[in-house]
Amino acid sequence: MTTTFADLTTMRIGGPVGRLHVATSVPHAIELLGAAGGAGDPLLVMGGGSNLVVGDVGWPDTVIKMASSELDIDGDLVTAAAGVEWDELVKTVVGEGLAGIEALSGIPGSVGGTPVQNVGAYGSLTSDVLDALTVYDRETGSVERWLPEQCGFGSHRQSVFKHSDRWVVLDVTLRLRRDGQSNPVTFPQVAERLGIEVGGTAAPADVREAVIAQRRERGMVLNPDDHDTWSVGSFFINPVLAEVPRRAAEAPSHPDIKGTKLSAAWLIQHAGFPPGYGRDWGNGTVALSSRHALALTNRGGATTADVMKFAAHIRDGVEARYDVRLNPECDLVNCSF
Repeated sequence: MTTTFADLTTMRIGGPVGRLHVATSVPHAIELLGAAGGAGDPLLVMGGGSNLVVGDVGWPDTVIKMASSELDIDGDLVTAAAGVEWDELVKTVVGEGLAGIEALSGIPGSVGGTPVQNVGAYGSLTSDVLDALTVYDRETGSVERWLPEQCGFGSHRQSVFKHSDRWVVLDVTLRLRRDGQSNPVTFPQVAERLGIEVGGTAAPADVREAVIAQRRERGMVLNPDDHDTWSVGSFFINPVLAEVPRRAAEAPSHPDIKGTKLSAAWLIQHAGFPPGYGRDWGNGTVALSSRHALALTNRGGATTADVMKFAAHIRDGVEARYDVRLNPECDLVNCSF
């Protein structure tokens, strides 16, 4: 039976895979990457498929799926291979009494994707705790140890890895804490669940439980029986603008090193696309999550073409209302809108 990207991604869409190789260890990943050729040669590297949308034509060339499972805890340093499931890592370190990533609980995908997106949630970012990482340079064929400042973090969800096939993350080392207290809890909903003031701390295990409950309530914890979770999470990235258009002046905003960051969810909802929108639009196979407006979801039977058409509909509606053009946060391969 032909493997498709619908089998490998959380949105459950996408056409056939050309040649699939599963890297079961870091040395195996290096071997496979070396055999795949240099930068510019066609190669798709993926992890859990939680941030990937591939066209209905699929990808006819080599795919390397990172499934390496090496994990080492040495004091407050935690090194995990790219293929380790992210939430399993969080669960493990919290169980070991370590703090620093408890607010990143419940996020789908694998460790290798976290520095690519500089994954963040509920006031925490990967870059806050990143100590070092190992990368494979497809241009030179070398394996290099990088420090965080080499990753190009800065503006919202950016890094040198994003939209480049030159560097592949092999493992990540995090520096955590053993002080028994979480990071300050900055989100009111999570603080309320914990019974603490905003800015207070709690046991990391308690914060993990509260965050997962919050994410589950919003359809952000993977569940094969819940179509609200058949998504890539936030489909659109919060736009960062050098100048905010007059019509978008009322949108919630935050400063960014490249200008002003606006809330994509707010723009979508206030442009006339509330949670659940889309059930009666098109063929009904794609809709916004019934819990929040930022996730485009596969309601069953969707194709990538269906998703692209719906994404364009949302993007164009927001632009018409607010003069702001939304762009995808996820990686689009052999598809566009």
